[in-house]
Amino acid sequence: MNKYIYIILSLFIVTGTISEINAGNPDRQGEAGGGQLLLNPWARTAGLHTMTTSFASGVEANIINPAGVVRIHKSEFIVAHTRYLDGTDIGFNAFGLAQKTGKNGAFGLSIMLVDMGDIPVTTEDQPEGTGATFSPSFFNMGITYSHIFADKISVGITFRILSESTADISAFGMAIDAGVQYVTGPENNFKFGISLRNVGTPMKYTGQGLDVSAPNPNTGEFGYTLTYSERSQEYELPSVLNIGGSYDFIIDPKNRLTVVANFTSNSFSQDQLGGGIEYSFNNMFMLRGGYKYEFGSSDNIEEASVYSGLCGGFSLEVPLKKDSHSIFGIDYGYRASRVWSGSHTIGIRFGF
Repeated sequence: MNKYIYIILSLFIVTGTISEINAGNPDRQGEAGGGQLLLNPWARTAGLHTMTTSFASGVEANIINPAGVVRIHKSEFIVAHTRYLDGTDIGFNAFGLAQKTGKNGAFGLSIMLVDMGDIPVTTEDQPEGTGATFSPSFFNMGITYSHIFADKISVGITFRILSESTADISAFGMAIDAGVQYVTGPENNFKFGISLRNVGTPMKYTGQGLDVSAPNPNTGEFGYTLTYSERSQEYELPSVLNIGGSYDFIIDPKNRLTVVANFTSNSFSQDQLGGGIEYSFNNMFMLRGGYKYEFGSSDNIEEASVYSGLCGGFSLEVPLKKDSHSIFGIDYGYRASRVWSGSHTIGIRFGF
């Protein structure tokens, strides 16, 4: 009886807050901050444009649907690197760990560091640059607990912290993700998932970087400058609701074809709908590709989404020991973009 209570409570966690999100509101586009929370650092799910809400598992589920963290054999470790919009000199590194605790529970940890490169320092007097550079520091970390009931329904929740800073200004925030995955069918080949991400506290920049020197308003003969501390505006986090489904066509014991569909409701931008396929041979080689469409997309390059919608990738996994669950894997994911040269993600995976 208790397990059904937990399931109902978990569903309320996810669906009960949906009313707080204004789905697909283009009028609010660009008003949110914390955009790093929308970046996917993992190669396998990047190859399907983060549309794996229904079947993401292990470490990669931490940033898509925390309910999937528990769907591993025992433990998993991943390190990954992304060249974001190749040509912009932006990249990010990530590593994560998922560990089963008992038969039905699992904990997960993921850390992502964004490298913005060196940005020239400009001032009002030197708009072309002073010759100096600075590099912002963007960081987020998520801790997840996931639980599975009767191998059919899994639930999960992630507590995430994020930080954005330079040498003299910073902002800090906290967010919660929650999700549910359901598996059914004669061979557990139908999967459904829903997740609500990035529901958290408003953020606000503070620090000496907001201090401005200006002349004393007194127009008398004894003029001098004063230092004023400006106040920055608070901003919300980019909350996202994902609903996805997938179906595994088991061709024979060695060949599988998975069809994927996913809908994303963004509270501060347009909604997205997409689908894809993944082919697996003997659970050792996987090839995937897909397309994500953004509603209200424009042909105007200044208004359109930076991504064209196309994505693809592959995975190669080999056992570390014969007749064991220990594996070593390499994943690659690519997302095409309208400008620059797309985003490339590569990851190394160990499973036990």
